[in-house]
Amino acid sequence: MSFIPDATTLIQFAIATVILAITPGPDMTLFVSRTLSHGRATGFASMAGALCGTLIHTTLVVVGISALIVASPAAFFVLKIFGAGYLVFLAWQAITKGSAFSPEKKTGPRKISLFRSWAAGLGVNLLNPKIILFFMTFLPQFVSAHDPNAPGKLFFLGAMFVVLSIPVTAPMVLAAEKFSAAMKTSPRVTRVVDYLFAGVFSAFALKILTAQAK
Repeated sequence: MSFIPDATTLIQFAIATVILAITPGPDMTLFVSRTLSHGRATGFASMAGALCGTLIHTTLVVVGISALIVASPAAFFVLKIFGAGYLVFLAWQAITKGSAFSPEKKTGPRKISLFRSWAAGLGVNLLNPKIILFFMTFLPQFVSAHDPNAPGKLFFLGAMFVVLSIPVTAPMVLAAEKFSAAMKTSPRVTRVVDYLFAGVFSAFALKILTAQAK
């Protein structure tokens, strides 16, 4: 099939994908924190949203929109502001609502719908300009610009990125679910984790603001 790269390219791409999948980022922080606060289902929903964002980024690379965003200083600046602002909002939520599952609250946690969790994962992924830069520089390395089947191969590699990321990120959600059981017995530890996630989201927001289009 013409849209499938050669075996050497697939192996190289698979190795790079696994390395990138285990690298911490805003999306990983989000679905782990959602698992701790609201359970495994919301964590997986956030993870699914982030992976859907990956497919959208792949599409944007194929049609050239990502290149236009990076080439336009104004568009890139606006994307950075929105992306950083969204992460600051998530940091604020981690502090004000992160411990909603605290055992002292007899009424139980305020549930977040799976769709909202999915949308949060999608938003974190799409509003991260570093991901746009990454996909613009990462995917094209595995496909020749003169290859007539380049669009199909880029889509295939984007889908492959998602498939290979799942077995790497899913165990993190499962591990977070087990850790949440221990957290429920210690409200003080819960608040420490809330502030930790808030700090991580804020740090990623600052990192996004300092991103430069190459």
